[in-house]
Amino acid sequence: MPSIEFQKLENEIIACRKCPRLVAWREEVGVIKRRAFRDQEYWARPVPGFGDATARILVVGLAPGAHGSNRTGRMFTGDASGDFLYPALYRTGFASQPRSQSIDDDLVLKDMFITAVCRCVPPDNKPLPAEIRNCQGYLLQEMNLLATMQGIVALGRIAFDNTIQLLGLHRNKVEIPAFGHGVYFNPGQGLPWILASFHPSRQNTQTGRLTVPMFDQIWSKVRDLIKD
Repeated sequence: MPSIEFQKLENEIIACRKCPRLVAWREEVGVIKRRAFRDQEYWARPVPGFGDATARILVVGLAPGAHGSNRTGRMFTGDASGDFLYPALYRTGFASQPRSQSIDDDLVLKDMFITAVCRCVPPDNKPLPAEIRNCQGYLLQEMNLLATMQGIVALGRIAFDNTIQLLGLHRNKVEIPAFGHGVYFNPGQGLPWILASFHPSRQNTQTGRLTVPMFDQIWSKVRDLIKD
């Protein structure tokens, strides 16, 4: 069960209307719909984080998919990115099942919490800088609530850059590595380590930029990095 603090944050996220462009777009997508889902009621609201409130691993993505999370109301659920992500998590023991199709499909995450930089679907999957800033507080609150967090997996460059910023590493006198698949960064100072991965978007997986073995290596390394 999520803590009272997580429940309060979830309610705050779901009620958010800070970005007029994103509010209009997420609701428009929920009305127009995709033909395959025309009989379904879309979530069409901000999507909160999902997973184990006592997790040691935080996974940060970019934003909900128009007909995935924006439809189902759960991170990486009901679209091609989730179809690539959750089998990998299942193979490495972080997910109870390899499929994530709906918010009531009994999927349980183990030792992992999944969230995103932006909580509303952006047009063309491109949030504006101001929209990213509006959402940063939610991600920071999640980081602070995950008292047992040891590491962060950043899916994509935007997730990596925002994680670095929220941890305050850009202000520290440490050399920050450039984003790249498999890049590992441990800043020390009691801060969580960061592991970067290409995002499991259709654009990356269908072009071969991100393959199943490449993605499995990320989660296997996460397993190796977790400390009891």
